[in-house]
Amino acid sequence: MKKNRTMILISTLIAVSILFLSVAAPVIAAERNYISIVGSSTVYPFATVVAEQFGKTSKFKTPKIEATGSGGGLKLFCSGIGVKHPDITNSSRRIKKSEIEMCAKNGIMEITEIKIGYDGIVIANSTKAKIMEVGRKDLFLALAKDVPTGKEGQLIPNPNKTWKDVNPSLPNIKIEVLGPPPTSGTRDAFAELALEGGCKKFEWIEAMKKKDKKKYKAICHAVREDGAYVEAGENDVCSDFLFLIRTKTGYREASLME
Repeated sequence: MKKNRTMILISTLIAVSILFLSVAAPVIAAERNYISIVGSSTVYPFATVVAEQFGKTSKFKTPKIEATGSGGGLKLFCSGIGVKHPDITNSSRRIKKSEIEMCAKNGIMEITEIKIGYDGIVIANSTKAKIMEVGRKDLFLALAKDVPTGKEGQLIPNPNKTWKDVNPSLPNIKIEVLGPPPTSGTRDAFAELALEGGCKKFEWIEAMKKKDKKKYKAICHAVREDGAYVEAGENDVCSDFLFLIRTKTGYREASLME
């Protein structure tokens, strides 16, 4: 028998915020007398306010909310229907095709995605340092796992150690960026909006998108793992909206240029 589940998704753009809601059989409601919500740490503070108001102004108990990250929330949400699974998940990105397929495999046949808002991604460096004018291409060359050489079609493991290696106009400072982990929807949005935005500045890579989208995405979205990009905890401040660039004097806002 097919079971239906309705989802409300929350994504970032600049990400868009989306929420997923599940509707299960009445017997399930009898076994658990509160709504279970998981998902995005970005959406978590807002979701808790709504949950508290819901508990105060209705005859129902205040929903239980857990910040598991967008990816983690969707994994839990799509794993099945019943008291062991959440009723709602928040996400700071769109749901992926693979996640829709996972939901269907576990009996969740109908998903409704509802956009509930937008949030922004901030690139920052130390307030004691000069504001860095960092472009999308600079971010890609600084943080990508593999980068193009001067020869078309050729990639090498990212050799850039300082921002000056990336762009002569940037300071001679070691590349060290703090940002969200892979489970964060904000990280996915950053990869799509910032890294891919810089990646496609290389014409031969952009042309690859039509021929081999999977390879194109692997090149443009893969983040280096040699210490230049430092993953913050899922519930840390920079997991939500902020990417921090280390300078000699600490951290500060950086100006993101085209």
